[in-house]
Amino acid sequence: MLLTLIITLVIALVVIAVIVNAIQQHKERLATLKRAEFSKLRTMLEDTEELIVNSANVPLSAAISQMLLKRIAFTLRAMVELEPGAKDIKQRLQETEKRLTETPATESTLSESISLPDNDQQLIGMIKGIKKLRTVLRAEHVRGNVDTQVVIQEDKRLEVLQLRINVESQIKRGNQTRNNNMLGSSRQYYEKALTALSATPHQDEYVVTRKSEVMQALEDIATQLKEGNVRDREKKEEKENKDLDELFAPKRKW
Repeated sequence: MLLTLIITLVIALVVIAVIVNAIQQHKERLATLKRAEFSKLRTMLEDTEELIVNSANVPLSAAISQMLLKRIAFTLRAMVELEPGAKDIKQRLQETEKRLTETPATESTLSESISLPDNDQQLIGMIKGIKKLRTVLRAEHVRGNVDTQVVIQEDKRLEVLQLRINVESQIKRGNQTRNNNMLGSSRQYYEKALTALSATPHQDEYVVTRKSEVMQALEDIATQLKEGNVRDREKKEEKENKDLDELFAPKRKW
């Protein structure tokens, strides 16, 4: 009888230990998933805030600004659900919701002029920012946070902006190398600009004007290179004739 009781207690203890261990593992697994989800949300928050900060280089429309603020608010709410005691996150959520009510919903005219940075890394950052913004725009559309018409309009605007940055950058480099008489490099930059202008489906006034200017620049460079080749050939022939004259000239007797 006593042996049976002991065996029963041992089995019960083993079962309890197994259950406790399973519960502990489950809690640890939930904690790991919670940390991973929180880290994912934090990354999403930082990326979205970076897009807003980048508005100094890439102008944002009212629709895009509203979309980004809503995305931030959504992310902060999810983070509060995971960490209800995080007062700093709650504070940021309140501030974001306040900004949402203060941000104008009406569109304002965006400047079409582009100020390109001299630093290549900053220029690459601008292009990456636009690409990321277009990706976020599509993602928010899938989640139902942006109207289809807004997505079409804004994606087209961002695509045109990306084209302009690319074209203006190539033309700027083409002008610089041309001024330094590096005609071969200059021609390559202009050709890249022409390729981008010809490939875009948005053949507006800007594209037509820039394409005409680039083609004229390429024609001028071709003329300069042709004239340079003629001068080089003339100099070469002149040198060859001079060498022949010296070769067949009467030798002086000393």
